[in-house]
Amino acid sequence: MLPLILFIVLAIVIVVLFEIRERRRARTQQSPDKQKSDFAPSSDNTRPEGCCGEHLVCERETLLQTNAQIEYYDDEELDTLSGMKAEEYTPEQHEMVRAVFTTLQESDVPGWCRSMQLRNIALPEDIREEALLIVRERRKIR
Repeated sequence: MLPLILFIVLAIVIVVLFEIRERRRARTQQSPDKQKSDFAPSSDNTRPEGCCGEHLVCERETLLQTNAQIEYYDDEELDTLSGMKAEEYTPEQHEMVRAVFTTLQESDVPGWCRSMQLRNIALPEDIREEALLIVRERRKIR
């Protein structure tokens, strides 16, 4: 009888320790100070008030943070596009944005989108849609 009780207590301790570790890991991922560009999904799939769901920012609430600093992803040349509408890009400018986007790791896409928004650089529609798909997929994985 005693070995059975010890086994149950040990199993409970292991489950509790595992849960504590997972919560700490999730909290670390949610903290923008601890991780540069990864994002943590909200525990519920509700959108912030007034969110239409059509924008990259709406799909990931933490994508654009008011206290965020601009981070460059080896893409300083894109600053020349600041303030322009994506529809006004020349084919060369569009390709310049695509070239940077295709070199990003999936984990860097949310941070890069945040950087683009902070730098007032519009993403072309096709690239914006691809980025949104990556953000959504990463949300489902977590």
